[in-house]
Amino acid sequence: MKVYLIGAGPGDPGLFTLKGKELLARADVVVYDYLANEALLAHARNDAERIYVGKKGGDHTLSQEGINALIVQKARQGKSVARLKGGDPYMFGRGGEEAQELIAAGIPFEVVPGVTSGIAGPAYAGIPLTHRAHSSSVCFITGHEDPAKPETAHNWEALARGASTLVFYMGMKNLPDIAKKLIDAGMDPATPAAIVRWGTTPRHRSLVSELALLPEEARRQGFSAPSLIVVGSVVSLHDELNWFEHLPLLGKGIVVTRAREQASESAAMLTELGAEVVQFPTIRISPLADYSAARAAIARLSDYGIIIFTSVNGVAYFWRQLAEAGKDSRALGGLKVVAIGPATAAALRDRGINPDLLPEKYVAESVAEAVQRMYGAELARTRILLPRAKIARDFLPAALGPLCAGLDVLPMYETLPDGGGREELLERLAAGEIHCITFGSSSTVSNFLSLIPAQTLRACPGLKLACIGPVTAGTLRDAGLECHIQPEDYSIPGLVQALVRDL
Repeated sequence: MKVYLIGAGPGDPGLFTLKGKELLARADVVVYDYLANEALLAHARNDAERIYVGKKGGDHTLSQEGINALIVQKARQGKSVARLKGGDPYMFGRGGEEAQELIAAGIPFEVVPGVTSGIAGPAYAGIPLTHRAHSSSVCFITGHEDPAKPETAHNWEALARGASTLVFYMGMKNLPDIAKKLIDAGMDPATPAAIVRWGTTPRHRSLVSELALLPEEARRQGFSAPSLIVVGSVVSLHDELNWFEHLPLLGKGIVVTRAREQASESAAMLTELGAEVVQFPTIRISPLADYSAARAAIARLSDYGIIIFTSVNGVAYFWRQLAEAGKDSRALGGLKVVAIGPATAAALRDRGINPDLLPEKYVAESVAEAVQRMYGAELARTRILLPRAKIARDFLPAALGPLCAGLDVLPMYETLPDGGGREELLERLAAGEIHCITFGSSSTVSNFLSLIPAQTLRACPGLKLACIGPVTAGTLRDAGLECHIQPEDYSIPGLVQALVRDL
């Protein structure tokens, strides 16, 4: 029985602490806030209870008193509770109040500090809170005071006349009042001031103005909560030091339709470039119910001269069956190994096999041409083994089968329809938050369109559709849709580069 008050950081999941990740992975219960990035929940156990208690603009899922009672109740059940709070628990996060409640209830707790948005948001916007030429101190202030209160908790004269950088949390509603009180207390109306909204996340935006003009500029440009207000001469460094807002895909909502097992590479690359990645896997990779054919083929690998791998999944599932048979990579010692593309080749190298052949273009047509060119007349005396998905294109068997001594298609896995999160994706499409949908195979196109009709996509102005290669693009065209983006290099890195170029 223990409660961990864990700072979830400012929004970028990469800024979550290692200790927070470790404790989250052990917790029985996760109680999380509105500003805690839900991506962090991936670190929790699959069987952990997840409870959302977010508070957003006065819309409270649960009151603070209710939250206090909840974490006490769960702890008293003998459970380990991870209380995941946006930013840092003790920085305007009411973590101190929760800790006091735990002490009163006799429940042990720990605090895991988090990176607070007041530091991280300005840093991503190119605003250092201290700088030898501008400011040697920082003051963090709540902007959530009621302007109608007879007395304020702030010493506005001290704030206005000090040399500090001022950082206001939760102050957007009171921005006009904040600016007025600072100016009335003696601050120069021309003092540089900024707003940073959704700092460190793909929704990040910033605005720089003079203090007196900031409220009107914020209204004109549509800035709202959650935002920070930064006041001080350090804001003048924004244009020079701003790095995050120059990321090429910042603010772009990009849907990845690959199976979750395959999506991590593309999602990571897109996120690093600033995109807001929406994972909408339209397929899931599943093992077969019967592997008797695979076991038989592995038992007579010496009958084959060439083995062709057309996907990373084919490699992974083939190696599982090798292991089941008590064999390893040495079993392929007498075969020529062909990989359809660099990702498949990398999967083979990870298992100690350097492919003998990698075609120039990463499609079945190029594989067939390369095999014929390399092995020539020898093909007529060679049997070929083709481990692949249960249902796949028949181009390779049709192209190479008549030329060789025999070609055996070996199903190793199957792709099944997926599509959780359909309603959320439809809402985001309707709101214009999705700028591009990416397709990594023909099956992702077919399954996606079985969930989201083509006419829905046509009704989204400016929406781009991107395909990894010509075969996938052909499937899209067959459905009456245009492929707007296609890389020359039919690979995930190639597709990401094409998105940077064309979005």
